[in-house]
Amino acid sequence: MTFDEIDKKLLFFLQEDAKQTTKELSYKLGLSVTAVYERIKKLENAGVISKYVAILDRHKINRNFIILCHVKLSQHKKEYVLQFEREVMNLQEVTECFHVSGDYDYILKIGVKDMEDYRNFMLTKLTTLQHIASTHSSFMISEVKNTTAIVL
Repeated sequence: MTFDEIDKKLLFFLQEDAKQTTKELSYKLGLSVTAVYERIKKLENAGVISKYVAILDRHKINRNFIILCHVKLSQHKKEYVLQFEREVMNLQEVTECFHVSGDYDYILKIGVKDMEDYRNFMLTKLTTLQHIASTHSSFMISEVKNTTAIVL
């Protein structure tokens, strides 16, 4: 799909604050409310906008201890890969999971309260998953950049 400059600006504004009204957006874009509404619907129907979410402050919900956990599977059989992926989807502490190339098979982004909470997560949840050969954890020292925005 190709985007004109108005689509790009509209997507930028929506990523910045999706609660803006079509009236507010129409003022910023110099379009009618109807034109803005139709553009948003077009972008939603095309799947460019897949959903609207509320981004929570990790500190206020006590999930500010962030870990990147590298996971290596014991074998790369299709059934092992699919089973791991199904099981990791049910771990609420895991906010992101990437199947990657290199020394490890997956990288998990995990948010918990503190080190003790992470240890409990490892012992009672992650290490109970089948077919994990090894893990390697890195802990966030500080957050340099965290955005969900994609600039076109």
